[in-house]
Amino acid sequence: MNKIFKEKIIMLCVVGIIMGAIPLGAAETNVTGSPTATVTITPVATTPVATNPTPAVTSTAPGKFRVGPSVTLRPVTDVIEADQDGIVELLLNNPSLNDVTLNVDARISVPSGIHVYGESFAQAAGAGVVYGTFSVPPGTARVITVVIKADKSARIGSHTISFTGLYWPDENKDNYQPLSLTYSVTVKEPSKKPESADPSNPKDVPKGVETQKPSIPGFGVVLAIFGIFGIARLISKRK
Repeated sequence: MNKIFKEKIIMLCVVGIIMGAIPLGAAETNVTGSPTATVTITPVATTPVATNPTPAVTSTAPGKFRVGPSVTLRPVTDVIEADQDGIVELLLNNPSLNDVTLNVDARISVPSGIHVYGESFAQAAGAGVVYGTFSVPPGTARVITVVIKADKSARIGSHTISFTGLYWPDENKDNYQPLSLTYSVTVKEPSKKPESADPSNPKDVPKGVETQKPSIPGFGVVLAIFGIFGIARLISKRK
């Protein structure tokens, strides 16, 4: 071999040694990429829909007053004498805006020697108490006349008559309201007939009239109207 060829072989061997000393992995470049974002999907809670839903149960509440009724006392005569009894009117008014009946449970308490009489009132078992129940339809008023008398045992002077009780709409007794009224009379002398419900002074007793709601003509009225038209038509045909 000539000298030049030997030098080339030596250079190739040196290069081979150098290349063998370098790790093969060193020629690789590690590229670190950006971390991949992980998206977490949260399931949305949904309310299951019933295939055959059960209808809601609705209860009909008992009737109530749209407008409060009035229960008042109107004095007529407040002096008791032999020929004059005490007279007071109990006024029960149920406004037409209401759709329910006004029911009243009334009690009248009187002192010893005093007697009271009134429409639909009855004597209670206990002395000195009378009671009565009343119903007033909507749009009507009722007037109850109460006659007050004194017997010989009654004290001369002023006496207080107490009207108490309850009132409520229709059958809704849980929605009751208390009733408390007072009325004073003066006894100057005993009444002629304290045991009689008839007043000694009937001319002073007002005529209690119940106001009724306007009524719709009944079936009989309708027939009468048709009858009148029929007669008129027959007369016109004859002419």
